[in-house]
Formats: sequence, C-alpha cells, structure tokens
Amino acid sequence: MTTPAPTPDTPTDIRKESLIAYPSQFPIKVMGAKVDGFVHAVTLVAERFDPQFDASTIELRTSKEGNYLGVTITVTATSREQLDDIYRTLSSHPMVKVVL
Repeated sequence: MTTPAPTPDTPTDIRKESLIAYPSQFPIKVMGAKVDGFVHAVTLVAERFDPQFDASTIELRTSKEGNYLGVTITVTATSREQLDDIYRTLSSHPMVKVVL
C-alpha cells in the first residue's frame, strides 16, 4: 500500500498546521529570578512583537520561597512565526529561566 502524493490542499507537514485561530489573545508564562528589571525586560519583548500589547494585563506570581517570579503576558498572536519569535527571544534572554 502506498501513500498518495500530497495535493495542494493536503498539508505535507502536520507541524505547520495550527490549532490557533489568528489573530487571538495568547497568554505566555515567563519565569525568572525575582530581580529588579525582570518584568520590564519581559514587557519590552512583548511590546517588540505586539505593538498593541497592554502592560496592564500582566499577571505576577511570586514563588513560595520568594526567589522566583512568574510573569504572564497576553499578546495578540497574529501568526505561528510571531509566536515562535517571541518564544525564542524570551528563552534566550539571560534573565529568563523558563517560558511556557
């Protein structure tokens, strides 16, 4: 049994399909050490990729011991590429430990 050749309507790579309808509001959780400038650094990344980003929507959660801070930003996602760029930029930032 052979697999039929992809047609223009058949995706060749399932990873390129998106379950997200664009544009949409998309929350991103960012964790790092609770230090001065961390929230500002995360905010700058959000604003870089979403000119309409509203900093008043940021949610903060301090860890049990108080050493780490969770920052949830909600961006207007316009494409898979935009979200990938945000994740890459945040993940490579020296103040960021984890991005979810």
